[in-house]
Amino acid sequence: MNARRVLIRGRVQGVGYRDWMVREAERLGVQGWVRNRPDGVVEALVAGDEAAVQALLSACRRGPMLARVDEITEEFGPPPAEPGFRRR
Repeated sequence: MNARRVLIRGRVQGVGYRDWMVREAERLGVQGWVRNRPDGVVEALVAGDEAAVQALLSACRRGPMLARVDEITEEFGPPPAEPGFRRR
């Protein structure tokens, strides 16, 4: 299982980004979580088969309709402790 910790910057809070990401992750069969950070960044841990993880990361570069994604950084991370994908 490939796992990535992802930081998404731009207009990504208050636009439904986390709910959208949960739906996309579930559709792709990706595990992990997503949360808002106090600094305005959305942080996520995504894990699964490499093709599904890459498909989710590609979708995250666009985000939902009201979002504006300026930058995404990613690094390898530990696999999630719990199954499924949830909003924190």
